[in-house]
Amino acid sequence: MSKKPILLLYALTLMLFVANLFWGSVSISFVDALNVLLGFEVDNKIAESIVLQSRLPQAVTALFAGASLAVAGLMLQTAFSNPLAGPSILGITSGASLGVAVVMLATGGIMGSISGSMANVFGAFIGAILTLGVIILFSIMVRSNVMLLIVGIMVGYVTNSAITLLNFFASEKNVFSYTIWGMGDFSSVSLSDMPLFVAISFIGILLSVLLIKPLNALLLGDRYASNLGVNIRQARVMLLLCTGLLTAIVTSYCGPISFLGLAVPHVARLMTKSSNHHTLLPATLLAGSATALLCTLVCSMPWQSGVLPLNAITPVFGAPVIIYVIINRSKIEYFN
Repeated sequence: MSKKPILLLYALTLMLFVANLFWGSVSISFVDALNVLLGFEVDNKIAESIVLQSRLPQAVTALFAGASLAVAGLMLQTAFSNPLAGPSILGITSGASLGVAVVMLATGGIMGSISGSMANVFGAFIGAILTLGVIILFSIMVRSNVMLLIVGIMVGYVTNSAITLLNFFASEKNVFSYTIWGMGDFSSVSLSDMPLFVAISFIGILLSVLLIKPLNALLLGDRYASNLGVNIRQARVMLLLCTGLLTAIVTSYCGPISFLGLAVPHVARLMTKSSNHHTLLPATLLAGSATALLCTLVCSMPWQSGVLPLNAITPVFGAPVIIYVIINRSKIEYFN
């Protein structure tokens, strides 16, 4: 298998990460930004604050959030043998959002601010795990992948209904805060929150790497995977926990980001032309980071008066990919 796609994604991710540090909605000279990053003294203290307190944390957040959502989508697509599976389509993102809504709206905001609150992280994780648990339960009873996908969509509708009710009875201030959070934002992770966000994301990504062998075995079906010595029940539980963890940490801090978990794994497959997770998973991680960084860059164009909502940009990149996959599905081998 050629290493060119991986090297290309490495270079693209690095280039976009650097671009996010030098380019933003506030115009800062290249020299000032470079001096700030190199640790030199600069006269423009505002530039120093923007680069170190805003752009750097935002770029790191996009790097890990994009990788987390992309690999979560990949694992779900493999586990359900369905190219349209993903954290948002299967209702996992809605479940995590419901957990945050309970913390933020049902408690009247007394459990902490939406950004950086451990209560939000815990609520999102519980919401994502419960939703995934329902999906796994139905997967035992429903053999059809299409029907299971419909069940996931229905679960998403139920959770969204609960969120609507919470918004209806919540105060105007909390509803406004929750609405802003729901638009998606990679700049919501501050420097003080960064260690926790990176640590949990790294643990989830590391778990996904350790699951490469079971993921490859699941491509052959449960029976063949069992014959290869894979404990199917244990593998599914680990996939559940890993996917829930990755979805929950990103959703709790950054909001319900759409399309990254659904579309990016397909981009990685098309680039690598492989379903082998030894190649596909690293490519998906890098493609997720690159896509998230690109979306962040578009949201923060210098000629704009402010920063665009993230969820206004991600569908622009993600929807065409899904349409292409649907039209050309017969020409693309996913689960070989």
